[in-house]
Amino acid sequence: MRDSNPVRKALLALEPTEGCWLTLASPAVAEAIAHCGFDWLVVDMEHAPNDVASLTAQLQAIDSARAHGATAYPVVRVTVNDAALVKRAMDCGARTVIFPNIDTAEDARRAIASMRFPSEGNGGVRGVAGLVRAGMYGQDPTYVKLANEQACAILQIESAQAVRNVEAIAALPGADCLFVGTADLAASLGRLGDMTHVEVREAVDRVIAAGKAAGKAVGIFANDPEEAARYRKLGVQFIALHSDVAWLARGARQARAQFDAACR
Repeated sequence: MRDSNPVRKALLALEPTEGCWLTLASPAVAEAIAHCGFDWLVVDMEHAPNDVASLTAQLQAIDSARAHGATAYPVVRVTVNDAALVKRAMDCGARTVIFPNIDTAEDARRAIASMRFPSEGNGGVRGVAGLVRAGMYGQDPTYVKLANEQACAILQIESAQAVRNVEAIAALPGADCLFVGTADLAASLGRLGDMTHVEVREAVDRVIAAGKAAGKAVGIFANDPEEAARYRKLGVQFIALHSDVAWLARGARQARAQFDAACR
């Protein structure tokens, strides 16, 4: 089987890592950004125009870049906490999955179980198949036996209910990372669009404290490098430094402004 899951190893060791979101559904963009020094890249299936085919193409692009010296490993955010969707993403080659809208410990248990083949009462419900990309299309005899130990669940805490239950969620075996979804969390707290409101910050602090108490990694999406540095100082390990689409648009606007200035 392929190398062990470095994303999961870093989370379990509480090591700091950085990555970004891929939202453009482009294998070329995924491959290019994979060469930019990130530890991981999130192929987003919740808020991006991705399907299973485009997911597979981006996983192939990221793996290809790593074969040529890149450092990034793929992570997949599924559309919803649904075992059928998780099965398809993992069959395509995902080993680390971000689950949106984990509000209760039971939600978290279902997410963790959906990533694992049934084995010795582990509660796993993932359908077994070896003739898939993740198993080298049937050519990896170790795949089915080793897949469970490489599965990594990142659970999004993004509602007031989730924050109330975060200690119970963090305590679960297999809950490898608590990822704060600040935009949805702010909306759930009645502060739509105001992620810096004191109530939102207090909720984020509670998630970080729950992670520390349980010995679990915490992740978050940062809007700029300064915010990312602040989160790092607060003890957040898994930080997204924004997204492909934001950097594309920002670079285009900057180039246009620089051209206009040069012509004046």
